[in-house]
Amino acid sequence: MRLGLAQFNPTVGDLAGNCRKILAAYADLVARGAELVVFPELAVCGYPPRDLLFKRRFVPDCAESLAAIAAEIGAVPALIGTVEPNAVGTGRPFYNCAAFCLEGRMIATARKCLLPTYDVFDEDRYFEPAPQATVVEHNGQRIGITICEDIWAHPMISTRRLYHGLDPLKQLAEQRCDLMVNLSASPWHHDKDNLRETLVTDAARALGCPVAYVNVVGGNDELIFDGRSIICSADGSMLARLPAFREAFVVADTAAPRPGQSLTSPPNEMEDTFNALVLGVRDYAHKTGFKRALVALSGGIDSALVAVIAAEALGRENVTGVSLPSAISSQHSRDDARLLAANLGIRFETVRISDVVNEAQKVLWHLFNQYPHDVTEENIQARVRGLLMMALSNKFGSLLLTTGNKSEMAVGYCTLYGDMCGGLAVISDVFKTQVYALSRWINREKEIVPQNTIDKPPSAELRPGQTDQDSLPPYDVLDAILKSYVEEGLSRRDIVAQGFAESVVNDVVRKVDLNEYKRKQAAPGLKITPLAFGVGRRIPIVQKYVS
Repeated sequence: MRLGLAQFNPTVGDLAGNCRKILAAYADLVARGAELVVFPELAVCGYPPRDLLFKRRFVPDCAESLAAIAAEIGAVPALIGTVEPNAVGTGRPFYNCAAFCLEGRMIATARKCLLPTYDVFDEDRYFEPAPQATVVEHNGQRIGITICEDIWAHPMISTRRLYHGLDPLKQLAEQRCDLMVNLSASPWHHDKDNLRETLVTDAARALGCPVAYVNVVGGNDELIFDGRSIICSADGSMLARLPAFREAFVVADTAAPRPGQSLTSPPNEMEDTFNALVLGVRDYAHKTGFKRALVALSGGIDSALVAVIAAEALGRENVTGVSLPSAISSQHSRDDARLLAANLGIRFETVRISDVVNEAQKVLWHLFNQYPHDVTEENIQARVRGLLMMALSNKFGSLLLTTGNKSEMAVGYCTLYGDMCGGLAVISDVFKTQVYALSRWINREKEIVPQNTIDKPPSAELRPGQTDQDSLPPYDVLDAILKSYVEEGLSRRDIVAQGFAESVVNDVVRKVDLNEYKRKQAAPGLKITPLAFGVGRRIPIVQKYVS
């Protein structure tokens, strides 16, 4: 069968726009000779729709959009991810399903069996699971249909225990399919592409038939979808592999012989991370109506990395870097900020904050004069910067990008209503050590991030001579502890047993726990690791558990 894969970039809730994209992709793939066109999970409404599903008109409007799409489908069928109301009267109100459309109408639906409810997923809130996978017959071919999580009941996946032994692939194996397709909306994080490929190739071998995996691409809120759709033959060899982080449409023959060489080069971690962040920024900005972005350039490595990503995502002509020096800002920081902007070709402005900081301290003097100077005064500087950057954002309609990394967000080394002000936290899921690695990768051919920015000790410059390591352990140590505590859920005792000093571990863990309230008020952050701060990590602010 000549199979058309439509790896496209929908916008959640843009039913008309998604409809246009679906029909354009369908027409393109049919013209190329496709005999079946497959779209990703929930292609009609975008993924994840979350509580839009509870709006009274949303699901009926999705049904109207699907009907309009089906009316344009001819003799070549299309499988399209959509949402369907549960008319039974028991269970959750909706089904996550795939509509098999042919000759102007929807002739069958296949419902999702396994509903992920962990990390960023909460499908059990909305959808009723189907008891078994669906097989559709077309032109003498038996096509097994699965949706995303349905192929994740693999022995190597820990979350399979959630499904009480239900395995849609085993069900399909008993029905002797000629082809299995999987409509997916699988967000990206490090190393996930290798895992997904293993799931698909193992499914093909288990079923004894070709398997097509069609993943969505693009950014929606904090989630980034990489695409990387694939088709493999019954023996697990690769017939087609679509590119990462961009829309792509391909027609491949499932009966084709095995290719003689690899279809693409293996993923590069730095390149993948950079491309994911670029896509996340571009789609977040464009899908929310922003064309331009602002970055507060401190001369440090975090703001430098965010500016590079923004310029790549939105175009250098649409990014403005702003230096906001105080009375204690070093000359090298100002110079590094200016040099970065020149290297990127972005607009550069300077807004001096000394007078505003002095006025704030003056009006507070009668309340503060009997107390020693401390972090309060330091944070006035950060909050003045936040105030002024938000003013620029308001005036010029530009999206303010925050520059805090995951290490800082974890331990609260950031100022609420200061450097945390903004609409999108670009690198809030990137550890500081990764920030350095990415910056060096960016400079692999020529200097873009000033070398002095990479080499100098990191500093918030909120007091003379300050460095990050006055308050924090070295970042290689800090990040290793944070990965163990935040991402892997290890206790302090477990982490100390790895060889870290008990006093350091206790201090880091204490800071993580105390600063949950800051993270709850942070801008949404792009997710690139298995566990990011945000919707996938739901720790109470008010809690007393000490591990």
